[in-house]
Amino acid sequence: MHHRLIVAALVALAACVEGNTAPPPDNGGGGGGGGATATVLFAYEAPTAVDPAVAAQFPRCVNGVGRTHIHPSWRGFSRIDMTAVGSDRWEIRFTDVPTGLDQSLRISDPNACRSDPNGASTANVFANGVRLLRVVGTPGNGTEPGLAFRVAAGGTVTP
Repeated sequence: MHHRLIVAALVALAACVEGNTAPPPDNGGGGGGGGATATVLFAYEAPTAVDPAVAAQFPRCVNGVGRTHIHPSWRGFSRIDMTAVGSDRWEIRFTDVPTGLDQSLRISDPNACRSDPNGASTANVFANGVRLLRVVGTPGNGTEPGLAFRVAAGGTVTP
């Protein structure tokens, strides 16, 4: 029994360390790792410029969020900035999304400070072209709203 506790503690410690040192996302094409992971392109359809009215009304939230970013569960919910694509779309591609298991993410957008005190957004988020709709709690400043999904080895997303 003592051995199991030590192993569990080491696994938990490794997960914490890995979450803090995760490599940056692959913004190229690439595939997954031997069927255990898949490539997923996440898109968030929202303005890529901060609305001055939102910044004036919610300066603390807007400054706290900074640039629009994602917090993926398989990366320990670490912050990873998204890339602006035009004036109304953010994107990021990951090649390491675990397959066959529920995953979750949170999008943080300074413009979402109008509707969420921490800038979390659950609207207009897509994974490989599929709109994500299943709202779940994610860790952040307390529990913040995020979205859940599952991806198959071939990249098919189930919201």
